[in-house]
Amino acid sequence: MEHSAENKTEDFKVALISLGCDKNTVDSEEMLGILASRGYQLVELPEDADAAVVNTCCFIGDAMEESINTLFEVAAYKQESGLKYLIAAGCLAERYKDEIRKEIPEVDAFLGTTGFTKIADVLDQLRAGEEQIAVFPDVNRLTEESPRKIMNRPYTDYLKIAEGCDKKCTYCAIPKFRGNYRSVPMERLVKTAEHLVEEGVRELILVAQETTVYGVDLYGEKKLPELLRRLAKIEDLQWIRLLYCYPEEISDELIRTMKEEPKVLHYIDMPLQHTEDRVLQRMGRRLTKASLYELVDRLRQEIPDITLRTTLITGFPGETEEEHKALMETLDQLEFDRLGVFTYSREEGTIAADMPDQIPEETKIRYRDEIMELQQEISLDKNESLVGNTMDVMIEGYIPEDDVYVARSYRDAPEVDGMVFLNADREYMSGTILPVRITGAAEYDLVAEPLE
Repeated sequence: MEHSAENKTEDFKVALISLGCDKNTVDSEEMLGILASRGYQLVELPEDADAAVVNTCCFIGDAMEESINTLFEVAAYKQESGLKYLIAAGCLAERYKDEIRKEIPEVDAFLGTTGFTKIADVLDQLRAGEEQIAVFPDVNRLTEESPRKIMNRPYTDYLKIAEGCDKKCTYCAIPKFRGNYRSVPMERLVKTAEHLVEEGVRELILVAQETTVYGVDLYGEKKLPELLRRLAKIEDLQWIRLLYCYPEEISDELIRTMKEEPKVLHYIDMPLQHTEDRVLQRMGRRLTKASLYELVDRLRQEIPDITLRTTLITGFPGETEEEHKALMETLDQLEFDRLGVFTYSREEGTIAADMPDQIPEETKIRYRDEIMELQQEISLDKNESLVGNTMDVMIEGYIPEDDVYVARSYRDAPEVDGMVFLNADREYMSGTILPVRITGAAEYDLVAEPLE
């Protein structure tokens, strides 16, 4: 679209706020890449912008609340600063467009979960005088390939290998607004990864609603091991990390690939949500307690230094005190290296929302706190056992007031896991990978010094 001299895109400032999960981060980076390729000027803050985009989340109640509050806050800039347009994108926009339109009339345009690639077109339309634009393509389409602009760490980024989900977990609304499982073709993923590595990325983190069934819809079989081997051939890529592997889908071939490919980190995130069979059944999960013990045993036998991360939901409808205690006993025995806990969120339109025996909020919180207290002890024991060991870490930054570097090891995914604090008498660039010796331990973090 042509613009007059007064209306050039390079004079038009756009700010983007990305909320929610790392899969949203990928969509946000694509939006930034599209805007930059069309000549729009990108700025950090909505108060400095002509247009603001909020990429929203509504996975659970807290995420929804954060998205709504952010939209309200940014809407206020339309009165207070020079902000002309507000665009709501992503999951909340897809799921609750009519409600947002009613409650926050300052929103000028909506982009659904597969509509974000039209961001520059929508801005062009708004600037041409169109109002109340809504772009909601079929949630089951695979979005076209788009340029990406890395948002946070220039040396670490996410590779989203699939969209949507075919699992029918009773507590989850994601398939309603993210669609069915669609694997991204392997050639496209390798090309994207090569581009990111050319831009300076040294760690790629593979994400999807579920990474383990990658390729089944496109190729008729699980292709994650092959994808990992293809990615490992990219010369300057140094670390490949796996998130969101459903335990029942972890294959012998995947374990073998992790063992054989040095670039694939000995780290696996496998969301369990619970360990007790009756709760798992009510959740619509395909895991059993017996198969979980068998899997953890197999992973630790095959890859002795593997870091196992999981997430749990406490206070699922009908969960009894006995089942909570049994879950605690299982966690005490399995000793996960990393663990996160969500309290159950009653999501509109899900089977679990209509189940009897909803648990009081204070009970959910108590269950969560008891699990985290146990996990702190487990984590401290594990960290203390590492003192004296050597490992590679990636420098994340420097804290001048403490005169320490902040780093991550193979055991630490960004944002969710611990850190390694490094006492060093020389300067390091962020993104540098170097060997260190562990000298101290706390519940979640380690202290280290560089090896000579």
